[in-house]
Amino acid sequence: MLVSLFAAGSAIAADKAPLKSGIDLQNMDKAVRAQDDFYNHLNGHWMKTVEIPADRSAWGTGAQLVEEIQPRLRQLIEDAAAKGGSAEAKKVGDFFASAMDEAQADKLGIAPLSGERAKIAAISDKAQLAAQWAHMSRMGVTSPFDVSIHQDNKDSTRYVADLAQSGLSMPDRDYYLKKDDAKMADTLAKYEAHVARMMTLAGEQNAAATAKAIVALETRLAQIQWTKVELRDPVKAYNKYEIAKLQELAPGFDWNTWLTDANIAGKTKDVIVSQPSYMQGLAKVIQEVPLQDWKAYMDYQLLRAYAPVLSKAFVDEHFAFYGTVLTGATENRPRWKRAVTLTQSALGEAVGKLYVEKYFPPERKARMDELVKNLLLAYKESINKLDWMSPATKKEAQAKLAKFTPKIGYPAHWRDYSTLDVKREDLAGNVMRWHDFDHLRETNKLGKPIDRDEWLMTPQEVNAYYNPEMNEIVFPAGILQPPYFDMSADDAVNYGSIGAVIGHEISHGFDDQGSQYDGDGNLRNWWTEEDNKRYKERTQILVKQYSEFEALPGYHVNGELTLGENIGDNSGMAIAYKAYKLSLKGKKAPVIGGYTGDQRFYMGWTQVWRVKYRDAALIARLKADPHSPGQFRANGTLRNQPAFYDAFKVKQGDKMYLSPKERAIIW
Repeated sequence: MLVSLFAAGSAIAADKAPLKSGIDLQNMDKAVRAQDDFYNHLNGHWMKTVEIPADRSAWGTGAQLVEEIQPRLRQLIEDAAAKGGSAEAKKVGDFFASAMDEAQADKLGIAPLSGERAKIAAISDKAQLAAQWAHMSRMGVTSPFDVSIHQDNKDSTRYVADLAQSGLSMPDRDYYLKKDDAKMADTLAKYEAHVARMMTLAGEQNAAATAKAIVALETRLAQIQWTKVELRDPVKAYNKYEIAKLQELAPGFDWNTWLTDANIAGKTKDVIVSQPSYMQGLAKVIQEVPLQDWKAYMDYQLLRAYAPVLSKAFVDEHFAFYGTVLTGATENRPRWKRAVTLTQSALGEAVGKLYVEKYFPPERKARMDELVKNLLLAYKESINKLDWMSPATKKEAQAKLAKFTPKIGYPAHWRDYSTLDVKREDLAGNVMRWHDFDHLRETNKLGKPIDRDEWLMTPQEVNAYYNPEMNEIVFPAGILQPPYFDMSADDAVNYGSIGAVIGHEISHGFDDQGSQYDGDGNLRNWWTEEDNKRYKERTQILVKQYSEFEALPGYHVNGELTLGENIGDNSGMAIAYKAYKLSLKGKKAPVIGGYTGDQRFYMGWTQVWRVKYRDAALIARLKADPHSPGQFRANGTLRNQPAFYDAFKVKQGDKMYLSPKERAIIW
């Protein structure tokens, strides 16, 4: 499914297969003018006729591809278990079998958590919170602050522990604080009722009062948290503290115990505190909130984390809120799909190894390697031609681009799961041991060399990412297939889809966040003052454009929150188009199905963002997701592409039209 950027046509032609357009024309609504709403022109019939599956909060090209992959993964997992192969394959099979055993889960009820709940009940002093919160982190249970291990933002040659705000059970602080928003207020009321029902299931006698105390505590945490927009500033979030100084930042908390029990003590002399004001505020909340309320909060967080692997009553109640209220889905996914997802979460690369062996032959990886290399070349040429950037900054940009590391398909070295203990009849225990295994694997990185072969996604995921600290672009095998890449289609649609995805990830290295890192992955300002000013002027155009998009009545896209992804979309699309034109080598693109190459290029982009959302899921996305909804990713990007205007004869007065001075032309 992967083609060379500059010679893709000849590569496909060698197979003597007729090229198809790659565009699904039956989804079109030709009653909608392309010049007024290109997204609905291309996808309108699909949008009107397709129903979101009952077990889904949204439905579109990405979700459909995931749905196609899941049965393959199930078969691979079950085959691995049946064949009795390697010890690793047996672990995969045993984990899946434990996740499928609904009868055992119903028989056990809440019993798998009895020991953990007893530990919480036995806490008699706030001094013991530190040990419990460290333990919760190791179990995959939410606590008021979280720890992650990554490269030091200003010294990418070392790992650092990063402490960050956490503790909420809903997607964003707005769900607790926006009392004047009827939908937020209604969700908060339903959340409190859900907590009460969960506590009742767990045997709590005063469930209503307990739920009210838990919601009040989480509201206190929400009040001191940074907003999602504030969290996007990597410089503001870089606050290095010597371990000895943590006591001054948040007095009264037993940092020594927490660091020891979290497996961090002795491995590093300092940590990053991403939101110091939150930690200061948390110390006050710890002091002011009664211990009994903290214990109730921890008990609920334990129940919330493990409800999906307990008896049916807990599974159903958890889904009723997190599935139906928060996302609008009306049915839980079939148990086998949940079991596949859980097995992937725990043993993702072990499952990925099986997937790659069957569904991602080496020649595809080789072609993708070449494609990415040529997109990087197109970016290099584009930087040289920028009229708003000075030679000094261009030199730095080229130096960063030259150090990009592409990772395609699957990792060079697979993760070792030999120390993970999996028991066929112990689902909750398997989940606890998996989380502890992951926590130890992460914290044991401290003080050790950087593992530059590590992947942050599994090969079977339908996604891609850029990691600024590693300065790498990563494309798992899962996304390298139709509709994102169609080996039997003409180049135009592939450049418009997977080419733009590649360009998107490259562009993250130069978006408003990524541009603050140099080629070695360090936070360093490599811009001249004047260039930085001009860059921000251009990106602010995108903030204004996207903030005007209204996804639901009263709910707009947050142009600040989505800025990085919108830069990625707009810049990636521009670079992919330049790469497509280079691939033609001066020749005219064929007309297929009545559409020119340029038209099919933009159609390829727009069809991959085809998606329908339930209202609740769309609101959650607008509050917490840095990506704009699909319709605005498609149309919002196209309005800034000069060649789109030529391809579809968009003129002043058309709804897709922006005057040249209103367009954001960046990379």
